[in-house]
Amino acid sequence: MNMAAQDELNQLERVFLRLGHAETDDQLQDIISKFLPPVLLKLSSVQEGVRKKVMELLVHLNKRIKSRPLIQLPVETLLVQYQDPAAASFVTNFTIIYIKMGYPRLEVGKQCELAPTLLTAMEGKPEPQQDSLMHLLIPSLYHMKYPKDSSNTSKVASPFILMEKPKTVQLLLEFMLDVLLMPYGFVLNEPPTRPAPSSPQGSAGAAAAGQGLPQPPPGMSVYAAKRVIGEAQWSPEQLEQCKLGIVKFIEAEQVPEVETVIHLVVASSDTRHGVATAADLELKSKQSIIDWNNPLIVNKMYKVYLGDIPLKTKGASLKRELKHEPVSTRVKMKILPHLLRSRLAAECFPANIQVVYDGLFGANTNNKLLSLTLQFVHHICQVCPDTNKPLGLMLLNGLTKLINEYKEDPKLLCMAYSAVGKLASRMPQLFTKDIALVQQFFEAMCKEEPDVRLAIQEALSMMVGAYANLQGALLNLMEALVAAYMGKPEVQVRQVAMKYASTVFAPDHVPSRYLLLLAAGDPREEVCSEAQRVLRALPAKNSEKEGRKPMPSFPDMVAYIQEKAAQRMKTPAKYIVGTYTLPFNPSAFGEIVLYLRMCLAHSAGATPVSKSLADMQDDAPAIGRYINTLLSNDPLTSPSSTGTKGAEVNPVQVYMELLQQLLSAVGGVPVMYCLLEVVSVCPHNLAPKFIHKIDWIKSLMNTNKEDLRELAAQLYAVVVSTMSGNELKTAVQTLIKITKDTHSPETQHGAIMALGYMVARYMSKRKSFANGDSALNREQRMNDTPKEDEELVAIATKAIGSFLDSGSPLLAVAACTALGEIGRNGTLLIPSEGEGFTKLAMVENMLARIPSGKETLKMKERAIQTLGYLPVGDGDFAHQKKLLQGLMDSVEAKQVELQFTVGEAITSAAIGTSSGAARDPWTCTEEQYSPPDNVQSNDVVPWVLNSILAKYIPSQNPHVRQAACIWLLSLVKKLHQHKEIRSHLKEIQTAFISILSDPDELSQDVASKGLGLVYEMGGEGDQQELVSTLVETLMTGKRVKHAVSEDTEVFQGEALGKAPDGHGLSTYKELCSLASDLNQPDLVYKFMNLANHHAMWNSRKGAAFGFNIIAAKAGEQLAPYLPQLVPRLYRYQFDPNLGIRTAMTSIWDALVTDKNMVDKYLKEILQDVISNLTNNIWRARESACLALNDLIRGRNADDLIDHLEEIWETLFRVLDDIKESVRKAADITLKTLSKVCTRMCESSGLAAQRTVAVLLPTLLDKGIVSNVPEVRSLSIQTLVKVSKTAGNRLKPHAPRLIPALLEALSVLEPQVLNYLSLRATEQEKSAMDAARLSAAKSSPMMETINMCLQHLDVSVLGELVPRLCDLLKSGVGLGTKGGCASVIVSLTVQCPQDLTPYSGKLMSALLNGIHDRSSVVQKAFSFALGHLVRTAKDSSVEKLLLKLTTWYMEKEEPVYRSSCALTVHAISHYSPDVLKGHAVVALPLAFLGMHQAPGPDEEKGESHDATLWNEVWQEHVPGSFGGIRLYMTELIDITQKALQSQSWKMKAQGAAAMASIAKQQTGSLVAPHLGMVLSALLQGLVGRTWTGKEELLNAIGSVVSKCSGELQKSSPGQPSVPEVIDLVLKECRKDNLVYKMAALGCAADVLQATQEDRFSDMADILIPLIKKNSAATSRLRRDSDDDRDEKEKELQTEALLCAFQTLGKTWPNNTQTQERFQLDLCCLMCERLKLSTWRVQVGVLQSMKAYFQGLLLLENAKDNQNFTALSLILTETCSALTHPLENKSYSSVRTEALSVVELLVKRTGESGQWECVSGKSREQLQRSLSTLQTDSRPDLRDKAQELRRTIQSQP
Repeated sequence: MNMAAQDELNQLERVFLRLGHAETDDQLQDIISKFLPPVLLKLSSVQEGVRKKVMELLVHLNKRIKSRPLIQLPVETLLVQYQDPAAASFVTNFTIIYIKMGYPRLEVGKQCELAPTLLTAMEGKPEPQQDSLMHLLIPSLYHMKYPKDSSNTSKVASPFILMEKPKTVQLLLEFMLDVLLMPYGFVLNEPPTRPAPSSPQGSAGAAAAGQGLPQPPPGMSVYAAKRVIGEAQWSPEQLEQCKLGIVKFIEAEQVPEVETVIHLVVASSDTRHGVATAADLELKSKQSIIDWNNPLIVNKMYKVYLGDIPLKTKGASLKRELKHEPVSTRVKMKILPHLLRSRLAAECFPANIQVVYDGLFGANTNNKLLSLTLQFVHHICQVCPDTNKPLGLMLLNGLTKLINEYKEDPKLLCMAYSAVGKLASRMPQLFTKDIALVQQFFEAMCKEEPDVRLAIQEALSMMVGAYANLQGALLNLMEALVAAYMGKPEVQVRQVAMKYASTVFAPDHVPSRYLLLLAAGDPREEVCSEAQRVLRALPAKNSEKEGRKPMPSFPDMVAYIQEKAAQRMKTPAKYIVGTYTLPFNPSAFGEIVLYLRMCLAHSAGATPVSKSLADMQDDAPAIGRYINTLLSNDPLTSPSSTGTKGAEVNPVQVYMELLQQLLSAVGGVPVMYCLLEVVSVCPHNLAPKFIHKIDWIKSLMNTNKEDLRELAAQLYAVVVSTMSGNELKTAVQTLIKITKDTHSPETQHGAIMALGYMVARYMSKRKSFANGDSALNREQRMNDTPKEDEELVAIATKAIGSFLDSGSPLLAVAACTALGEIGRNGTLLIPSEGEGFTKLAMVENMLARIPSGKETLKMKERAIQTLGYLPVGDGDFAHQKKLLQGLMDSVEAKQVELQFTVGEAITSAAIGTSSGAARDPWTCTEEQYSPPDNVQSNDVVPWVLNSILAKYIPSQNPHVRQAACIWLLSLVKKLHQHKEIRSHLKEIQTAFISILSDPDELSQDVASKGLGLVYEMGGEGDQQELVSTLVETLMTGKRVKHAVSEDTEVFQGEALGKAPDGHGLSTYKELCSLASDLNQPDLVYKFMNLANHHAMWNSRKGAAFGFNIIAAKAGEQLAPYLPQLVPRLYRYQFDPNLGIRTAMTSIWDALVTDKNMVDKYLKEILQDVISNLTNNIWRARESACLALNDLIRGRNADDLIDHLEEIWETLFRVLDDIKESVRKAADITLKTLSKVCTRMCESSGLAAQRTVAVLLPTLLDKGIVSNVPEVRSLSIQTLVKVSKTAGNRLKPHAPRLIPALLEALSVLEPQVLNYLSLRATEQEKSAMDAARLSAAKSSPMMETINMCLQHLDVSVLGELVPRLCDLLKSGVGLGTKGGCASVIVSLTVQCPQDLTPYSGKLMSALLNGIHDRSSVVQKAFSFALGHLVRTAKDSSVEKLLLKLTTWYMEKEEPVYRSSCALTVHAISHYSPDVLKGHAVVALPLAFLGMHQAPGPDEEKGESHDATLWNEVWQEHVPGSFGGIRLYMTELIDITQKALQSQSWKMKAQGAAAMASIAKQQTGSLVAPHLGMVLSALLQGLVGRTWTGKEELLNAIGSVVSKCSGELQKSSPGQPSVPEVIDLVLKECRKDNLVYKMAALGCAADVLQATQEDRFSDMADILIPLIKKNSAATSRLRRDSDDDRDEKEKELQTEALLCAFQTLGKTWPNNTQTQERFQLDLCCLMCERLKLSTWRVQVGVLQSMKAYFQGLLLLENAKDNQNFTALSLILTETCSALTHPLENKSYSSVRTEALSVVELLVKRTGESGQWECVSGKSREQLQRSLSTLQTDSRPDLRDKAQELRRTIQSQP
């Protein structure tokens, strides 16, 4: 034990010693990195001494390290040691100290490399250590490198693998958030003793202060602040870098987005803009991906925003230092906009309220935060469920508090107010009881500035709904409130008050109506017009049933107005006009009077209709009855008593007084009318009250308003006619007198009118007197002699008649009207004909006025009316027929309104005295009137009817026809009881039918209405007949011809362009066929009534016919047929023919009042529409399309699903319709259908599943494959959209969907691309194809396919794969093929296991297609194969590789070779492990492939096959040398096969590969491989020459030269040297010069290496070659002007050089041979030296060098014979050498020559044979050498000098 301890101590001592000896930093660093980790481990020693020693050592170390910041510590080792689970805590605690010390010292790259280890080290360590490690990690994040695209399996893998460590991730994220929240330059002060201000609960803060905690930064807890500060706090710059690093870390998506949203939000609020901008950008880019409704995100944001607010409910509170503060306002302002995006955030109660209150009333809030908070309130109001009561209450309280206290920015106040409004519309129940709020808002509205006022106005308007059902005291309060604000000066206040008055109270609530009446007199348009609209709204039909009266009763309203008027007269509110004082301003007063009249009519039981006076008069008799009851209940009090208070006054009396008051002061036609009406309906009671006001009435007759004078004149007549006889006489005389006074036409006008009305009243009385009406009258008349009266009347009539021709149209109209009034009531007392003013003259006068262009319309109207009245009062009227004939002949163009008047006049004049016109319109309605019995009849209806039917209806003039139609309608309507009419129904119907086809709309409409009336009048038998005639006429189109006379206009205005086939009838034909389809032909009349409602029927004249009521009845009668009608009508509303469309739409509007009707009959409508989509009439097809479009919008799946398939298919057919408008309609409908289906597929549940099931087959079978381009593109778009929304519901359909879409990839490509692709060059084509394929891959179809692929599994593959295989085999387009390949790749990634059974099939399909013409498809297929082999069985891969090898070896076409290269390369790249498994097959092939020569048009570049093969080889062998050793046998095998190939190219490649093996291995080739290689090479040599065969020779040369030693040893299967040489020499004799040169080179090498003597053979070959060559060269030189010979010449030179080189190399070391050849050879060389070019000279000189080097004579030339031989040789040589030595141009020649000289000098000297060199030769040499004295190269100069000296010094 002790020994061990002692040992440890000694070791430590030694470490100490070495530390002490370390002099430089480097030494120290070495020692530390070696010994620090083991020393730390010693801390776990049990020996106290050892531990102490270690501590001592560490203290020493620390001192030295701290002062030297550059010294690196062994952090990596320490980290490993730190993570060791077995290490004692003591050791780890110290280890981390050194990690903390060393990590920041590392260079940045190293820090990044170790960063992930820091994270791994955190697992399961104590918290402070984890914090320390994170503190180290965070700064290095800034420098980390992340892969660019996380999805891509790129070379840079993601540095952090965090998926498996959720706890660490959480820790890290929390720490990061704290770092991001940390303010720059923050100092953690120890606490002051007062409570922290930002703590929301003061008490908690105070308690905490006692324990003395410092105040953390906002958003953090004390603990968080401390751990971020750590031991060494970061400077602001470092902190910024850390924050940026964190943002980068998040951007790189190292952790899921959900977790990091809050980090980005916090970072985006950073005070340094670098951080904020980076975070902002990242947030923006993720905006669309982030699901803001994810509870994780929302809760995080709330938690950070609010901090840890201690809720009262939680028992255990957090530890103080762990409690997070709320974040700063800056951060809050960044968080809120994101909360605004989230629906969920608005529903998170109570957090949402806490945020609202914090934002509105927090200590640190500011305007921007306030504004955001208010936006959030709006968001909550929109989203939160209206059941959350407490939330609503708190919001309301918060808002009202803000409104009360906040006074700064009006914009924010506006937001607050409108939020209250929104809340009110969302939760009205909060407001109902709180009227004080309304008052407060009204008050605020009076005081605030205009902008805010608007917001309050909006809020109050939205609040109205909350008070709609107030009762009791609250209602009274509200009433007082509204009354108070109705008079405020601000217009908006009055407007809102008015809105409350009209909305909160019932329509029969008197006080509120009164307030509205006041508002109706408001000077501001927006207030008064709205109030008038509310007041004048006519009671709806159904409001009566609900029991709410539409208006107050007349007596109540009058009483209230009277009371208010009396009050106002005493206040400043009264209004003064001239001398009059009124209680209300005139406009309000006018409204009040009209409203009272409405109440009066309503109380009388009439329904008040429009505002026209003539319409009002229709209600007069009913009002009369009501007034009579009012008066009988409560007789009138005398006028004097009205002043006394408390007296109950009759409402009628008050009403009249109000009218008089207003009339006197202001006037006004409606007011005048009301007064006249009240008096006229009850003259015996009320007229006497005006006797003493007769002058006042007269004054009204002189006013400047024509209408007012007329009414006043009537009133005057009524009052006067109740007076006694004498007064009447006086009045008449006075009036006659006034008419003569020409100064004032107004007065004359009034007088004429008054005279007329008075005489008329008199006549009427006489008539009733004659008829014995009442005794009272008789008495009254007794004292008057009728004679006198008659004279008076005659004078009056004449006086009036005299004005008929007055120059003033005003008076002429008056006279005309007055005469009409008299004629209506009795006989005109003037002669029938003769001189002067007679009846005939009068008739002619008026008839002449009708067609005249000078007269006004009013004059014409009155003239026609008067003519119509004349036969009514006069049974003996002589000119009745003349008058009627005149009326009928007076038709003018374009005066439709007038024809209604003519129609009325004709009707009245035709039945004469029995006409209803004779009644008193005030007291008797037309229906109640019956003519007296004793009246004289003057009925000419038969004559009139006959005229119209015979003469006017068939007229050629369309205006006459139209007029006649209108008269006929008038006759039928007014005289429906008349026997003459009833007996001619058929003729009348025929007349109407003939007008139906008129081009003019009104004529058609009148005729159709007439037909309806005729039908209604007939008995049952008649009706049958009428219907059948009508139907036959309409359906066969026979029409009544109008004979064309000379002067007929053939086309009138509009008729131009209408078809002559009665096109105008098309509408009626449709209506008729609609009725026939229901088997109820008589319904056609009902349809006509409902169809065209011409504007004319709304005019005064038109309305009299009462067609509205008829239409309403028709609607009710048609109700039973709705199920059959609705589908047809629905479709007809979309008919392209405007007439039909309008008609059918009116019928639809009349019949279909219930909104749900379409839903109710949806099935029937759908069937009708679908069946009509293929109708053979284009109009029906188009209308069906448009109807369908309208019908399917917004429908649910369940409604449509059964018809979907049919609809799609049919619409596809219609989309190819022959008519363009139909095609367009179909297109619109299909687009809608597509949207609807997409939406249906979105939902979850069965419906979506069914929709997908129905939709996909249709689109795939009928849509995508259609030959109509529009159908195709629409189908694809729909498919894409559906697949996006349908998700995994696509799975069952994938096997059909994916192939269909893949086919579509090509079908939808523009055809022109294929054409271009065919014409392009190879390079253009591949570039274009690549672009096409990438376009296809990014197309929507591919997108859809990828969506589908996500949902695939084994259940679907069985079906999908065969289809894919078919497509691969038969697919045509580039897109389809590329797409298939891409799908296969995706499958291998998605479901590799499931794919295994099918891989073989897919592989063979891909192989079949891989030899595609397009290189791009080739690449795609090989890419797919590269992935597919991963999932395939081994045997399949084996087969694949063998097949590829066979192709490569046997097929000539480059396409096969490139596909092999691409495939093997892809396998090696994407499935390297598979390739490793099959390396024995693949790599030899790759090796062979590497030696493939580029084709003639290929660049030797990246894409070249050899490069690909090379990559495969390099990837999978341990260096080329080792690879060849490894696979030698296989390599030799394959190269031999290549050499034996039929293809020359392959042979050459084999040769190159062989050579490569030989060269790489030469040094180390031994048996048996040497034999194998050499035999293979020699075998290849046999036979004829082929390109590339030289490679073999080179290889043989290098093998033999490198392994000559081995070759000497014989071993089995290894060729001997002579064999090799013989074979090579044989090759040397081949004719091909280039090849010959290679063979010679090889032979030279072999012979040189083996030292064999075969010179004689070589000489036989070489010497002729040289000689022949010299001859050739000299021949060439003579005519060397030809360009072609350049190459030839070059080749000859090469051959010469080669020959000489070979000579040199093969010069044997053999005396006999040398003796034989030495002289010849020497002469040959010398000869060449003199004659050749410089290159040959150099070659010869080199060869000479070899020759002399090996010349045996120079070794021992003692005997005589040798001496002479040598002398000869040397003499020859020396003289030859002078040429090259003196060559001035080429230094290389001089250099070589010098070296030859040097060799000669040296060898002759050594063997002592100088005497062989003759003096002459020496001389020559010396001379030549001396020329070199001046050489430019110093080395040559020196050498020459030296050689000269040597030669000179020789004896």
